[in-house]
Amino acid sequence: MWRGAPEDATGSIARPAPKLSRHLDAEDMRRAMAAMGTALDPQGSGASVHWDNPQSGARGSFTPVGQAYPLDGKICRGFVADIEAGETGEKLKGAACREKSADWALTEAKPVKS
Repeated sequence: MWRGAPEDATGSIARPAPKLSRHLDAEDMRRAMAAMGTALDPQGSGASVHWDNPQSGARGSFTPVGQAYPLDGKICRGFVADIEAGETGEKLKGAACREKSADWALTEAKPVKS
């Protein structure tokens, strides 16, 4: 039975940050996130941006979806990603946000059902 004061309760549990793929190593993720940042840049061309890691063989692309939009003081944009790592291929739909001078951070990444 809880015996603490009501103000001791936090009321929420933080959700874990979404991940692109459990099949990517740290260098794959670094390259993928750099490509994602380029693809989602509101000043960019809106074209797909490809990335690869010759050492691991992993590769993929990010395609921005729609226009960038403001959310909670950040700029956000949706994307579709294709990721190949080893024998695994994944297509994801997601979104990422960034503050003015920060890197893009994933806010959502879900598999696209075929």
